[in-house]
This record gives sequence, structure tokens and C-alpha cells, in this order.
Amino acid sequence: MSGAAQDAEPRVAMSFYLEQVAGEGEDAEPLVLVGYERSLLGVFDGLGGAGGTVYETPGGRHAGAWFASRLARDVVAGHMPEVVGAGPQIDGEQTARQLAERLRKALVERLAEFDAPRSSLRSKLLKALPSTMAVAYLVRGETGGYACHCFWAGDSRLYVIDPVAGAQQLTSDDLRSDNDAMANLLDDSVMDNCLSADTEFVVHHRRVDLQPPFIALAASDGCFGYVASPMHFEHLVLSGLDGAASPDGWREALRSSVQAVAGDDATLALLAVGGDLAELKGTYRTRLDTLRTTYIEPMEEAERQTRSAQEQADELEQRRGALRAELWSKYKPDYERHLSADAPTPAPGSEPPADAEAPSDEEPKTP
Repeated sequence: MSGAAQDAEPRVAMSFYLEQVAGEGEDAEPLVLVGYERSLLGVFDGLGGAGGTVYETPGGRHAGAWFASRLARDVVAGHMPEVVGAGPQIDGEQTARQLAERLRKALVERLAEFDAPRSSLRSKLLKALPSTMAVAYLVRGETGGYACHCFWAGDSRLYVIDPVAGAQQLTSDDLRSDNDAMANLLDDSVMDNCLSADTEFVVHHRRVDLQPPFIALAASDGCFGYVASPMHFEHLVLSGLDGAASPDGWREALRSSVQAVAGDDATLALLAVGGDLAELKGTYRTRLDTLRTTYIEPMEEAERQTRSAQEQADELEQRRGALRAELWSKYKPDYERHLSADAPTPAPGSEPPADAEAPSDEEPKTP
């Protein structure tokens, strides 16, 4: 996968990497390896909550999540060609098992190198060197179609965007919830499978056959987890394409759009097959128009109406409070007529003698 042959169909490949804290990003750099017959896309998201243990190394001090994502990336980049083999057919399930074994071995060995004491805390949420993985291995067939072998663990995702059908999620999030993509934007569900050095995990496999033109991409949850809907994520990708004058412009548009909403590190790897940038813009423009008119604009109008209604409700609440205060100030003088008068005169005989001593808190003295 070192380079594309001269007779390959036009393609556009790109990636970006965003850190919330410079130098401490828990996502690894994305993988984008493009060849004529085979290409590889991958993202790896270290899980900071589960893997927050910090390790001191000669190369620096980082959380386990930071080390995990980078190690997973290195294993996939270094072992995938050997694991899948050079033949025309790929056994996806066997590849997934072998990949899991290589990853597990590397993570266990890395953890041992840290020589860190085992934590006394026992929780299913705490893991040693945890990371997600989403890898697309695309194999070009003799007729020009592609077999996309999807390998994943965790909640990073693989997508394909079709010019007619639009965005399609190719991987199932490893969450305890029911994997509804819209619900997952609102429900912060617990992850039930990820790469780790001290817990069992599974690398899933799914094969999807694709015909050009298509856009394949791998993304960590920082890319899609902060948008208003799955439709907005597709719109983010296609509107960036439509407004770009170059592949670099498309990448920067994607990066800026994700950065504007993301509350986490974010990585994305993308391969568009079946045209150069200008051809891809023309191919996807109808889909972009449909996406806008059918999904984005109605949702934005509903959001606008909601904001307007909320602003009106806030204004009415302020007016109600002001009116209440005004009417109370008008009503209050008569209502408190007797309360605001001087204190009532004591009844006859209830007054203490003039020479009476004031009560004392002191104990009586013994003679």
C-alpha cells in the first residue's frame, strides 16, 4: 500500500487530528494508507476515564489511554498486511481473531514494561491501557468494486457515504444501550467492549461490498458525538466537500467544523473513491441538496422556533414578575395598614413597676 498505480481510478485521501490539550491527546494519529488494490483507514481513541492511570517512562509521563491508542495504531499498521495475507480472498473472522491476539499481546507486554503496582480499586469501569479501534481494510476487486472489511472494538466508527443513500454506519457501537445513533447523542451509555491489557475483548468484523463512487471514513467519537444529529454529521462532511477548492481545503473545513462543536479529542481518516475533487463535488451535490431540504433545514427551523418560543417565554416571565411586583405595591398599603401602625399600647395593669428590676440571667446568689 505504498503508492497508487497510475491506472487507478481518481481518489482523494485525507485525515486530521485534534487535541483538546496540546501534547496530551488520547486519540492516536489516524491511519491513512492508500494503494491501488488495498487501502487502510483507522482511528484509535484512548479512553481517558477508564485509563486515567499515569505512567512514568523515559519518553514522557502520560495516562494509560495515551499509550494504548498509539500502541494499537502501531500494531495495526505493522501487522495488518501479514494478518490479512497477500491472496485475493480475506478471511475476515480469522483476521479479527488474529488481530485481537496481536493487540492483546502487545498491550500486556507494554503494561508489564511499566512495572506499575496493581490498583487496589476493583471496578468494571477501570481498565489498563484501554482504547477503541475502528479500521477499514478496502480491497479492490477485478471488476472495480471494493470489499470493505471493517474491524472494530469500542465506539469509534466506520462510515460510507453513498451519493444516493447518504451516510451509512458500518460498525455497531460497543455500548450497553440499543445502538440507536440519535439516542446515543443524548444518552452517555457505558462501553462494554474495548481494547485493554487486563480485560477480555473482542475485535468485531463485518464485510460490506462497495461500488464507486463512495466516501469511506473512520472517525472517533469526538467527530460525531457532539453534532445535533447523525444527519448533521453527514452534512458536515458533504458541505465541507462542496465548499472546498482543494483536498486541503476540504480537510480544513472538516477540521474547523468538528473543532467548533467537539468537546473531546477528535480524529478522522477519509478515502473518497471514484473521482477527483471537482468530480466528487458534482457527484454529491444532489445528495447535499436533498440532505439540506429534507433533514437539516426542517431541524434548524424547529430549533429556531424553539429558541424563539423560549425567548418569548423568558420575556413573559419577566413581564409577569414585574406586573406582580407592581400590583403588590398597589395592594400592599391597605393590606398592611394595621401591621405598619405603631406597636399597640399595653393593657392596664400589664406594665411593670417603674422601680422593678429588669430580669437577669444570673443565678441567684446564696447568702
